[in-house]
Amino acid sequence: MKKIIFLFSIVLSSAAFPQNVEFLKENFTGNKEGFKDARNRLEAGDKLFEQGPMYYKMAVVHYFAAYQFNPNNALLNYKIGKCYLYSSNKLRSIPFLEKAFKLDSEIDVQIHYLLGKAYHLDMQWDKAIAKLKTFQRALNQGKAEDVALFADTEKHIAECLTGKELVKNPVRVFIDNVGPEVNSEYPDYGTVISADESVMLFTSRRSNTTGGKMDPGINEYFEDIYFSAKKEGKWTPALNMGSPINTDDHDANSGLSADGQKFLIYIGKNNGDLYESELKGTVWSKPERMNKNINTDYHESSACYSPDVKSVYFVSDKPEGGLGARDIYISTKDEKNKWGKAVNLGPGINTKYNEEGVFIHPDGKTLYFSSQGHETMGGYDIFKSVFDDVSQSWSKPENLGYPVNTPDDDVFFVISASGKHGYYSSFNEKGYGEKDIFIITFLGPEKPMVLNNEDNLLASLAAPVKETVIAPTIVIKEAQLTILKGVITDALTQKPLEAIIEIIDNQKNEVIASFTSNSSSGNYLVSLPAGKNYGIAVKKENYLFHSENFDIPMTAAFQEVVKDVALKNVAVGSKIILKNIFFDYGKSTIRNESTNELERLTKLLNDVPTLKIEISGYTDSKGSAEFNQKLSESRAKAILDYLVKVAIPADRLTFIGYGKEQPIASNDTDEGRQLNRRTEFKILSK
Repeated sequence: MKKIIFLFSIVLSSAAFPQNVEFLKENFTGNKEGFKDARNRLEAGDKLFEQGPMYYKMAVVHYFAAYQFNPNNALLNYKIGKCYLYSSNKLRSIPFLEKAFKLDSEIDVQIHYLLGKAYHLDMQWDKAIAKLKTFQRALNQGKAEDVALFADTEKHIAECLTGKELVKNPVRVFIDNVGPEVNSEYPDYGTVISADESVMLFTSRRSNTTGGKMDPGINEYFEDIYFSAKKEGKWTPALNMGSPINTDDHDANSGLSADGQKFLIYIGKNNGDLYESELKGTVWSKPERMNKNINTDYHESSACYSPDVKSVYFVSDKPEGGLGARDIYISTKDEKNKWGKAVNLGPGINTKYNEEGVFIHPDGKTLYFSSQGHETMGGYDIFKSVFDDVSQSWSKPENLGYPVNTPDDDVFFVISASGKHGYYSSFNEKGYGEKDIFIITFLGPEKPMVLNNEDNLLASLAAPVKETVIAPTIVIKEAQLTILKGVITDALTQKPLEAIIEIIDNQKNEVIASFTSNSSSGNYLVSLPAGKNYGIAVKKENYLFHSENFDIPMTAAFQEVVKDVALKNVAVGSKIILKNIFFDYGKSTIRNESTNELERLTKLLNDVPTLKIEISGYTDSKGSAEFNQKLSESRAKAILDYLVKVAIPADRLTFIGYGKEQPIASNDTDEGRQLNRRTEFKILSK
């Protein structure tokens, strides 16, 4: 009886754990044709498999045909699992690798490494660590190749430990698919957006790629760049940007200026170089290759503009000046408006591993990038670092946390000016294609629950309250900047104008950035980081300049201001408010911050030497009428005196004070009174 039970248990264990079945003719005598076909498919798969991971996608098609015939071959399961592990469907590798190990635990010592990586990706942290340590014990520390493998495995173990901690404290976000208007059945990735999220550009490998060809190295269509705009809160159906942006080669978007008017493009020539294009009305210019300070004989893969478009951050694997395989560099335009020598951002940002997907926020100081170094939970993770103006250094990179980051590669992340929405690409089996573009909504810290009076009363019955506890205020940190945008038009015809918008730091009396409105739409957008007193000057030949003032304290929260500007022709009777001329309180002493505005007025008078103007001063309603009248007159005269001092003939200038008369806003509010306290000039003759 014991012998019978023993034999029966062997049969049961064989049924539960099938034996390894080799692809030998004698194992399939009843189906010679099926065996022959399976062997042919197996050999075809092996030829592709041996060429490396780029061909695994094609190899697995043949392997599956052989698998249908013989699913219990350890080596075939091992190879299918390995193919999946290096594909977009990485987690599909687990059942095949597990089955290969059960069929033959000694199939290959790398089975432990591969299973460790697969469990890592599936966030089975402890199982991953156990497998990786088993693989480490099998390595020979006397061999250089095994020493490198040991270090690589040790990094995966550290990533698992980091992942365990990050998953314990997930960040509060919603992650949603952008939708079928943008995403397709093909890979969609590499999103860039304008600061106000009105424009999106991204890369895709679709069948309508320019030239219609496939890259033979990866058996996928060549990359092209696509465009979508947000209308009434929804993204429009994505369109191929066509020529001259897209070529027969790989074309991938890299960076977009905050106003959406300048564009950085990756083109797969010379190992991959970076190009620039500019929106002229409704047409993008032919991309121009960036100079040798940025492009080299190596691979320049991604880049972004600084908010003032005077600098560009980019990624290169050039060995000279590098700290790792891929590093982030910065290049700034010189006095000739050419890109200057590239500078490595240093060991605070770059590691001995790869960095990729650099993006600088419109605040000009918060850098987002992906890295395989620092403290990642696997592959590339997204980090942020903030530049300190005092120490002139970058802060320690901060991992954006789970679920923004995952054990797989998380790269090419961009974020809106408000800091509320991020965009990146990821694989999701419920998505539309191989990779989709997702929007991340950052919710900020969770607010603590505050008990109301009834709750406190009920609670006190069980445990009397001995002290009053005030719940701490939870602040959702937003980007500290102002987005100023609008349309510039001709005041008379209301037609859009292409005009120059200068941003002035009034404290330093210097132009810190210059932009141009779109010639077709008149649209403009500028980013104003908090902590400065800004003068905004809108200028165009044959028009009077228009000025605005934005004094934005460091503590100011994010805001988006729409300011349409109607420029006036240089015509008799035209009036302009000088919004960036400042006086000491209750006095007519012109402050230093007014220099740029006064220089603009001087230039206008020099450019049109026959122009005669009246300078007028106004006050709010506070104070006596007599005091306001004298103050307004003395302020207007102070401006006239300045102009005479810089050689403008006095007979071209008159001044007048109107006191509290002719208000342009209500005197019942601080904002209204501030608008009423102003100086203007009016054209008397030309």
